[in-house]
Amino acid sequence: MAVKYTDVNGTAITLDCQTHTDFCREFTVSTPKLSLRSTLLYTSIVWLCAYTVFFLTENTLVLSSAIIVTLVGMVIHIHFVKVDHESLLIIRSLGVQLSSSFASGRECTSFLEMSQIKDIVINEAVYMHRVIYYLCILLKDPSDPETISSVVPLFQSSMPRLNCLTQVYKACQEVLLQK
Repeated sequence: MAVKYTDVNGTAITLDCQTHTDFCREFTVSTPKLSLRSTLLYTSIVWLCAYTVFFLTENTLVLSSAIIVTLVGMVIHIHFVKVDHESLLIIRSLGVQLSSSFASGRECTSFLEMSQIKDIVINEAVYMHRVIYYLCILLKDPSDPETISSVVPLFQSSMPRLNCLTQVYKACQEVLLQK
């Protein structure tokens, strides 16, 4: 079931919750696809500025540089920055799998064993001039299981608001606390 929410910037996002079994749930947060309109707008602005400078200086290096910088910038943005969807798969007996799918098709996946996980919590942070909430996994310290060694933030690119995080948090706690 896909539910529409907004991120901390007011952009529409979609949360898809799938219950595979009582001990296995998957949450996928999807962001809007890359806008062709905004890409064309930014490209046109850069190229018009470059053409203006070329017209004034008659230096072809300016046009070539603008084209190369624009193309390299788009490739970097699509391959390393623009995340299409992030997913969290929690399996009570195994652990948690975190995945991010980029606009270029590249995927990053990591797995945390259940023995490493102390808890999943909603944390708050001061970001610029506002307070934002984020879901995170608290990892146990191997030498002292009662202390926390590190914090792994979830949904870093989509940054859902508190109402979306609360739904994911409650479902994760149901899976973690089942006997």
